[in-house]
Amino acid sequence: MIGYVVDASVAVKWLVTEPFSDQAVRLLDADLTLIAPELLFAEAANALWALCRRGDIDKADFAEAIEVLKAAPVARPASMRQLTASASRLAIDLGHPVYDCFYLALSVQEHYPVVTADRRFHDLVRAHPYLADRIIHLQDIR
Repeated sequence: MIGYVVDASVAVKWLVTEPFSDQAVRLLDADLTLIAPELLFAEAANALWALCRRGDIDKADFAEAIEVLKAAPVARPASMRQLTASASRLAIDLGHPVYDCFYLALSVQEHYPVVTADRRFHDLVRAHPYLADRIIHLQDIR
């Protein structure tokens, strides 16, 4: 089965309308395996909180989005503890925060590419000689 590691930038687009939300929803509607580290839920919830704090969504929408997030069809095949060493090595190698590298570590372990809306992270990984095929930008999902 075809699958993807989805990061929080994708999960947030399932919950609020933003650029590339249509592509994010397509991932949910397709017959795909979606996986992520547990970190996805913390990062997505924090992004939703920031939207609420700025007034982009109200408290009721925030609460509803959190419930939808909790029910998202995303498997978590590896614990954060299991991914920590690999994510840390990738962070050093890429010169990029460990948080994002947890998704990349899961990608390497499970052989599914990461889908992200984070252009900086995408471009950095695409430029790496051994990791370029491990990431796809959300805008490229058709």
